[in-house]
Amino acid sequence: MSLLQVKNLVVEFPGRRGTLRALDDISFDIAPGEVLGVVGESGAGKSLTGAAIIGLLEPPGRIASGQILLEGERIDQLGHEAMRHIRGRRIGAIFQDPLTSLNPLYTVGQQMVETVLAHLPVSAAEARERSIALLRDTGISAPEQRIDHYPHQFSGGMRQRVVIALALAAEPKLIVADEPTTALDVSIQAQIIGLLKRICHERGASVMLITHDMGVIAETCDRVAVMYAGRIAEIGPVHEVINHPAHPYTAGLMAAIPDMALDRERLNQIDGAMPRLNAIPSGCAFNPRCPQVFDRCRSQRPDLMAAGTTRAACWLHASDAAATGNRPEVVAEVQA
Repeated sequence: MSLLQVKNLVVEFPGRRGTLRALDDISFDIAPGEVLGVVGESGAGKSLTGAAIIGLLEPPGRIASGQILLEGERIDQLGHEAMRHIRGRRIGAIFQDPLTSLNPLYTVGQQMVETVLAHLPVSAAEARERSIALLRDTGISAPEQRIDHYPHQFSGGMRQRVVIALALAAEPKLIVADEPTTALDVSIQAQIIGLLKRICHERGASVMLITHDMGVIAETCDRVAVMYAGRIAEIGPVHEVINHPAHPYTAGLMAAIPDMALDRERLNQIDGAMPRLNAIPSGCAFNPRCPQVFDRCRSQRPDLMAAGTTRAACWLHASDAAATGNRPEVVAEVQA
């Protein structure tokens, strides 16, 4: 059974000028011990998906329909207090800026001990020993002394290690990591990603890794979901999606990554920009930017469908496309 199931999730933001749909019919699952990457441009809905799962949607954002199930139990309808007990105990969260997760007025030890005591039946002394062990596991040197230091006494990379230790404090089954390395130096990024992958593997935790960095996805994840304009454009095994992208948007992301083996002056790019929530085009949301667009793309919105070893929301993979003759006629012209 899947650890996490997200079924037809819709998140909306009501306003004076109407309701904006930020997530539109999102469905995926995460197996026990699996690392699922969620990637896409800014505004694609990656972080919003994570916030909906951990129950931290900013008002007036709301889950309008769909279901979120953790170990078969619905958690999308739980109240604030019930969700607070799940958050930390069964779902851990790691955010982009560690300073937003740590209270500057308390030592890291006070914050970790409080988290352990809130979720596990242990004594204060046991909670402190557990916190020291977690700091040691995450690469904090001299944890017996550092546990009594304040957040500002740690470097950025060390603070993120503390946040990872804090997220793991109550042994959650799922970790939602939202851009955990974006604010760090490149050399530190690799250390943090390796640490997160190792510790979660050792503890049997699943990870939902939200990022815009395909390099991080390739190094870390088992599967990847590519998001665009509040929907999943493609989902499948990470190496298949990277090496054989089935959606034109995924192919564009891959082509935009610099190749050190090639000597070229200009990088490839995807023309245009992500549509605003109040101006999402009809049909496939990517159709104004797609080099393989044809008539059906402009009028009918595709759902995820089989595309080799992955699933892609693209009419190029519709089984009836060849039969109806509804195929792109401009591909050769655009690519030439």
